[in-house]
Amino acid sequence: MTKKENPRRFGLLGKNIEYSFSRNFFSTKFSTQNLVNHSYANFDLPFLEGFKEMLNNEPHLCGLNVTIPYKKKVIPFLDRISEESKAIGAVNTIVWDNEGKTVGHNTDHLGFKKALTEKIEFIPKKALILGTGGASSAVQYALKSLNCKATIVSRTAKPNHLTYDELDNKVISNTQLIVNTTPLGTFPNINQAPSIPYKFLNSKHFLFDLIYNPSETLFMKKAKDQGSQTTNGYQMLVYQAEKSWELWNE
Repeated sequence: MTKKENPRRFGLLGKNIEYSFSRNFFSTKFSTQNLVNHSYANFDLPFLEGFKEMLNNEPHLCGLNVTIPYKKKVIPFLDRISEESKAIGAVNTIVWDNEGKTVGHNTDHLGFKKALTEKIEFIPKKALILGTGGASSAVQYALKSLNCKATIVSRTAKPNHLTYDELDNKVISNTQLIVNTTPLGTFPNINQAPSIPYKFLNSKHFLFDLIYNPSETLFMKKAKDQGSQTTNGYQMLVYQAEKSWELWNE
């Protein structure tokens, strides 16, 4: 059997992921590059307990992306994870090493960092990160590498976090960058948005929404109404996906 004939299977691990960016991105990539032995599928698992069985049923699996809600939860199921993934506490890419062991990596922080630095004129000293999931941890890691001090905003009170009720004029005025890592506003729930005091925003603010569908979320619209600059998460997804592809082909 030639290398061309050997099937190479990839996929996305998540829950309720029919909308998947990754499947469309990689399927298009395989088609345009004539990689006829490559395929990409969604592995939509209601519970992670089915993860090992899924792997046993996919003997040609070469790589996985991981999305909500499993970026943190998948770690105990892996043989090992990279140092960056340990620092972040989340995995969004899984590769198989030469011994067939599963290794968790994180490319979200690289995708976010590249997308942000391309869009923003200067990196501010302070930022707010809305949400506490795996993507939030990756964004915090990226901002730290850019010498930007990030404060996490969550719905419930936690040490070293702010709640949405604590976001007043002083906090917003002293923070030039706000990053939404929550799923609020994702299609089809496009009329939702994080509960921040948008009235305190101005032209000095930059709001980054990790959501890409719709291309302009309510979070972004409300910010634009105040004169703020905005961007969605599409380019971040492209960059993190390309890095995943590099890892799968090392």
